[in-house]
Amino acid sequence: MLTPHLPTLFVSDLHLHPSRPETADRFGAFLAGPARQAQALYILGDLFDAWAGDDDLGDAFNAGVCADLKTLATAGTRIYFLPGNRDFLIGDACAAACGMTPLADATVVDIGGVATLLLHGDTLCTEDREYQDFRAVVRSPDWRRDFLAKPLAVRKAEIAALRARSESGKRVKPAALMDVSAAAVAQAFATHRVTRIIHGHIHRQAHHLHDGGERWALPEWDHRGGALACDEAGCRWLTVT
Repeated sequence: MLTPHLPTLFVSDLHLHPSRPETADRFGAFLAGPARQAQALYILGDLFDAWAGDDDLGDAFNAGVCADLKTLATAGTRIYFLPGNRDFLIGDACAAACGMTPLADATVVDIGGVATLLLHGDTLCTEDREYQDFRAVVRSPDWRRDFLAKPLAVRKAEIAALRARSESGKRVKPAALMDVSAAAVAQAFATHRVTRIIHGHIHRQAHHLHDGGERWALPEWDHRGGALACDEAGCRWLTVT
């Protein structure tokens, strides 16, 4: 049971990577500061810029991130992790090392008395059929098994190639195509019978009002970052410095 009056924090799209130490430092300060004053921290995907498998926990950068998270968990803040499109291969070993409890995408939780649907957000971008087809392939158990059977170095090289193709493709896709679909959002409210949705993925921080309720789109951390704090009084943005 969550402790009343202490906020619950939500973040996503940190894309942590050794090439962006300033983002990792900002997140470390957040874990050592505001997150210590929260009853729970929900990470809604893309904690890492890419995750090739839990056998990459030996990497010094990855181990450092997990150590910071585990320190927070040991201090008493519960940490929950919902996979994103870049780190859906995070498994039980990584979750344990980071002190995180894994969640399935599309999880409903009670936050301050409000039924809240938590998503990474990519499943709402239904207009991008090319991406949705790709997502269906890589999320299949067969693909996951075959991919993780490859040597770590091969997996990292394949991921780098996929990321390069994805970034190239984004430059020619209309921005609206990579945003959420109004129909998908309406369906999510109806299917899960909630009045609040919190998600990331689209990198467009905003608070939207819909016929079914409210939707909070979380910010990315590559530039400034930020968190959403929710309690019995509602939700509000928390600036990260």
